[in-house]
Amino acid sequence: MNWVNDSIPREFVLLGFSDRPWLALPLFVVFLVSYVLTIFGNTAIILVSRLDAKLHTPMYFFLTNLSLLDLCYTTSTVPQMLVNICSSRKVISYGGCVAQLFIFLALGSTECLLLGVMSFDRFVAICRPLHYSVIMHQRLCLQLAAASWLSGFSNSLLQSTWTLQMPLCGHREVDHFFCEVPALLKLSCVDTTANEAELFFISVLFLLIPVILILVSYAFIGRAVLRMQSVEGRRKAFGTCGSHLIVVTLFYGTAIYMYLQPPSPASKDRGKMVSLFYGIITPMLNPLIYTLRNKEVKGAFRRLMARAFIIKKQ
Repeated sequence: MNWVNDSIPREFVLLGFSDRPWLALPLFVVFLVSYVLTIFGNTAIILVSRLDAKLHTPMYFFLTNLSLLDLCYTTSTVPQMLVNICSSRKVISYGGCVAQLFIFLALGSTECLLLGVMSFDRFVAICRPLHYSVIMHQRLCLQLAAASWLSGFSNSLLQSTWTLQMPLCGHREVDHFFCEVPALLKLSCVDTTANEAELFFISVLFLLIPVILILVSYAFIGRAVLRMQSVEGRRKAFGTCGSHLIVVTLFYGTAIYMYLQPPSPASKDRGKMVSLFYGIITPMLNPLIYTLRNKEVKGAFRRLMARAFIIKKQ
């Protein structure tokens, strides 16, 4: 399809919950607190994983990638959302909307694949412990991480291009908090069935297939853990894998609800809240889940704090 010159607006209006002004203050507080916690929590994970030599392992390499993703993921949307909540003109420029759409979709797609890679890492660590260092060598870890990032950004380039090629015919009110593919498709003045089918197919590739692979991995992991003789070994394995499973459930569950459910006017507001959950709440919870349930991360934090205290005293 070709663009109609008059169909390209200079800016979009992000409606959010503007029809319910009494929600502005609670939403602003939730967004601000979540964003601050996301910044501090994920930055701390990155720093402690890099500064503590005991955490220079494949698991924490992928966790560092996840934290970096979450930092950029929320930064692509939350600052604009905070500005719009405080403003009477809840707008975003066309260029800003394009950038937000591309970055949010790219990082979300990358996270889908990265969580699958992290489950493979746990599978090798628990089911093939004697061969772990041989299989999960540095080069393979870099290749898996690079493949996740490259695939995520390639998918975003395709999806964003297809979405932005749809003529809008002057429509510019986005019934959402930020520029996301399902919300932008609703602005088109032509039939979007083909685009929705493409979105569904790619969502299956990036959501359902990784989920299936993760479930298969954890079926083998569960069997291996139950065969362990050491109670301490079982506890450690369940603790590490439990953290990853919680993250997987939160992220994939809400994303699947958003992208794989049939469109329905009745689910419009629910869709907004669900997208806020996987776009804001989940990135905030990730570092809390990994630190509160992981003795290695908590131990690394204590060592770094003790080192900082000693340096300060000197």
